[in-house]
Amino acid sequence: MTVRLLVAAAGLLIAIPLGLILAFTAMSGSVGCGQGQDGDIPPDYLRLYQQAGQRYGIPWQVLAGIGKAESDHGRGTGVGIRDGANHVGAMGPMQFLGSTWAVYGVDGNGDGRTDVYDPADAIPSAAKYLKASGAPTDMYRAIWRYNHADWYVRRVLDFAHGYSSSSAGVGEELCALPAAPSAVAGRVLAYARMQLGKPYAWGAEGPGAFDCSGLTMRAYQYAGILLPRVAADQWRQGPAVTRGQEQPGDLVFMHPGAGGPGHAGIVVTPGQMIHAPHTGDVVRYASYSARSDVVGFTRPASLMEKK
Repeated sequence: MTVRLLVAAAGLLIAIPLGLILAFTAMSGSVGCGQGQDGDIPPDYLRLYQQAGQRYGIPWQVLAGIGKAESDHGRGTGVGIRDGANHVGAMGPMQFLGSTWAVYGVDGNGDGRTDVYDPADAIPSAAKYLKASGAPTDMYRAIWRYNHADWYVRRVLDFAHGYSSSSAGVGEELCALPAAPSAVAGRVLAYARMQLGKPYAWGAEGPGAFDCSGLTMRAYQYAGILLPRVAADQWRQGPAVTRGQEQPGDLVFMHPGAGGPGHAGIVVTPGQMIHAPHTGDVVRYASYSARSDVVGFTRPASLMEKK
């Protein structure tokens, strides 16, 4: 089957700076565990992030990313961090609104109080809120619910990836992400990550919205490989990969039908994907490991290697 390399077509997408490509591509690989930024976190905060992460099943690095974004781990001097509330009513080192705190505030240190200004209470409360919002299965949406802004999610995840390159030995979920197996796969993942949070629209191929196969097609186009437009045809193009052997950048197909699978996503790490789910949703991370409708996997990146 012929695979065309897209030199001219790549011009459709070159408005994204090369620096962003490299940054996101780097994030798709193992980030050099043992060379992290834990020194940025005060020791008492680091301990609380780790404890809360273990208690609620949330990567501690994400909690630390929120703490960094909201108050610089309690070191910020803005109104509402140590007392009072800021202009939108947010309080404490994790910047809770009063209405949210009333539901999710916990007594983390067992002193009989739920104190929004005490990191021993505020940090596990943030973990509880993330858990209730869908973390860790849908981390992007959980963080988005924390502050309802895509730029905020990207900021938190940037901090989290920095802390993931740590030697702290706890919560290595993010640090253990395998390296992209090829430059093509790295570019595919870079493009997919840059679309996180954009709305699903049936038949859309970007740049402002995507359906599932529109996203996979554009991601591979960005990497220099032209895929067919619809999921069933992308599946038929192959080449197929045995389940359990999938790698970052591979495609995962779901929703079997008479004409072929009806849904596609991009493998981020075995069991996790980025996809455009359905109307009313956004491009996001999701788990496929427990889904019963997985048809199989393909590795279009290998088609370029055979050229």
